[in-house]
Amino acid sequence: MTTQSEKDISVLLVDDHPPIRVGLRTIIEKTDDICVVGEAENGDEARRLLAELRPKVILLDLVMPGFSPFVFEKWVRENYPEITTLVLTSHDRDVYLAKMMDAGAAGYLDKSLRAESLLDAIRRAAGGENLFNELQKLRVQSWRTDIEQKWNSLSDREKGILRLLAVGASNKFISKDLAVSPKKVEKHLEKIYQKLGVSSPAEAALWGNEHRRDFPY
Repeated sequence: MTTQSEKDISVLLVDDHPPIRVGLRTIIEKTDDICVVGEAENGDEARRLLAELRPKVILLDLVMPGFSPFVFEKWVRENYPEITTLVLTSHDRDVYLAKMMDAGAAGYLDKSLRAESLLDAIRRAAGGENLFNELQKLRVQSWRTDIEQKWNSLSDREKGILRLLAVGASNKFISKDLAVSPKKVEKHLEKIYQKLGVSSPAEAALWGNEHRRDFPY
């Protein structure tokens, strides 16, 4: 029988939901070559365990209280470049996919993935393989062109006005809140419409609301 110390691939689970961690551990510990060496339920604990355990692979949940997965992954790449991170999440948004790809993760997997596929992904990632598939790469490229590029084209003032539009502010309120004239607000709005490819305050507000999680502002 293969003992934990003899297994080739060590894994750290980073997820704030105990039942998820139990399920993953159960799947992994049935193998002869992969073992779970630790579990973390927040970023601070994950950092401590990484330094202590030096796993080959991190299985990382994206959404945890007070935690930025993008900042965490960049920190891992800077401090432990030999450790590979696989994102395992139910939040399949293009912005998360793009940011984790940029941060240096090796793959972005859905939590509904079959056990056999998850184990295969862990083995491939431990072997140095990048698991982002062509569809995911195309999604990231499209998101950057269609959404991120539009957002980055806005000035800080325009972003502020879009924020107010997204919460239902009127032109009069925006004028007063930003201490600018109504005509100035209208000029800013015209530029916002042009940059976002919309034609009204309602459409701009809808765009802003749709992407508030993409660009917290």
